[in-house]
Amino acid sequence: MKISVVTTLYKSAPYIEEFVVRARTELEKLAEDHEIILVDDGSPDDSLRIALALLPNEPRLKVIELSRNFGHHKAMMTGLEHASGDLVFLIDVDLEEPPELLGRFFPVLRDEELDVVFGFQKTRKGGLIERYGGHLAWGLLNLFLPVKIPYSSSNVRLMTRDYVDALVRHKEHKTAIGGLMVMTGFNQKGLEFEKGFRGTTSYSISKRLVALLDSITSFSELPLFLIFYIGCAVMVGSIVMGAYLIIRRLNGHLLAGWASTMVSISFFGGLTVFSIGVVGLYVSRIFIETKSRPYTIIRRIHGQK
Repeated sequence: MKISVVTTLYKSAPYIEEFVVRARTELEKLAEDHEIILVDDGSPDDSLRIALALLPNEPRLKVIELSRNFGHHKAMMTGLEHASGDLVFLIDVDLEEPPELLGRFFPVLRDEELDVVFGFQKTRKGGLIERYGGHLAWGLLNLFLPVKIPYSSSNVRLMTRDYVDALVRHKEHKTAIGGLMVMTGFNQKGLEFEKGFRGTTSYSISKRLVALLDSITSFSELPLFLIFYIGCAVMVGSIVMGAYLIIRRLNGHLLAGWASTMVSISFFGGLTVFSIGVVGLYVSRIFIETKSRPYTIIRRIHGQK
C-alpha cells in the first residue's frame, strides 16, 4: 500500500520544513511506500526555494512548480492529479491542521471501510466577524445548494484511490472544492479535530465573499428561479396597484405626489440591476468554461523521477 500526502504552498515558507518532517514521521508509521507532494502555487516568498532545498535529503518528496498563482483550490486539484498513492491525504501546509491527523483518520477509514474521512471543527477559530460570518455563510450554502456541505468541514481528509480518481474528473474553472468533494459522493465520515489559529489568514473578507458566490453559482440554479418568482410577484403587485389607483381615480380621488413615484422607480430600478447582475454571474461562468483553457500550467516537476 502506498500513501500520498498532498499540500499547496503560498506564503508558506515558515512552515514547510516542520510540515515535511511531521508528515514523514506519520507516513513511516503506516506505510513503507509513500510520497509527499508540495504544489507551489506561484508563492511570492521563499517557499519554492525552501521546498527544493529539502529534495536531497527527502527522496520521497515531489515539488510541483506552477507557472503562476492559479488559486488554492486549483493547486490542490493539481496535486491530487499527480498523487499515485492507494490512499491520498490532503492537508494545508500551515500546521493549523496537524499532520498527525493522518494517524487518526487511517484506522477509521480502514476499519469502517470508508472512502473518505474528513475533519471538521466543533468551534470555529478567529475573530467575531470570521466566526459569525462563517455561520452565516454555511447557512446560505445549505439553503441554496442541492447537496449539503457538513458544517465547518475542513479540506483535511484521507481519501481512497477510487474517490480521488472520481474527484479530479471535475474540471470547472470557477468552483468551490468543498462542494465538489460532497457532490462526488462515496462513503464519507467526519471526525472532529482541534484546529490551530495563526492569528492571520490569507483569506480576506472579500475573498470569502467571492468564494461564497462561487459556491452558490457553481452548484445551484435557485438564484435564477428566485429572480423569476420575484419578477412574477412584482408584476402581480403592479397590476393590483394599478387597478386600485384606477378605481380611486374613477371615484374622484386625485393621485398627487411624486415621492411614491420616485420610491417605486428606485426600487424597481435596483431590482432590475440586481437581477441582471445575478444572470451576469451565470453568463460569465459559461463564458469562462467554454474557453477550455488549461486548469493549471505546470512549469516544472522536481524530485521523484
